[in-house]
Amino acid sequence: MDIKIIRQKITKSELEDLAKEIYVEMVKGVADIERGIIALGGEWHMDANEVLIKDGSAQENLWGFNIYLNKPKEERLEYNSLINIRPKQSNKSMEIESEELKNKILEIVSNLVE
Repeated sequence: MDIKIIRQKITKSELEDLAKEIYVEMVKGVADIERGIIALGGEWHMDANEVLIKDGSAQENLWGFNIYLNKPKEERLEYNSLINIRPKQSNKSMEIESEELKNKILEIVSNLVE
C-alpha cells in the first residue's frame, strides 16, 4: 500500500498508477485544507489520514474524498469518508455537508492533480 503526500502537481499517469494498486478506477484521498496538500492511495482514508498527521497536519483540517478517474472532471470527486463524521465540526455524516469546504478541497485537488 503506497500512500503519497502530494505537494506539487502530479500527472494523470501518476494518478492512474496509484489507482492500479487497489481500486483501479478510483483513488482514496485526504486533503489538508490548512496546508493545501493531499495524501493519495491506500485502502482506507484513515491510512492517508495517519500519513498526513505524521507529516504535521492537524486532524481538524483533514477531510476524506475519492477521485474517480473515468468520470468527467466536474464529477470525479466524491466527498464521502468515515473520517468526515465530525459532529463537533458541524459535519454529522460521511458526506461533507459544507459547500465551502467542498470547494476548498476541489481547489486543492485541482491545483495538485492534472
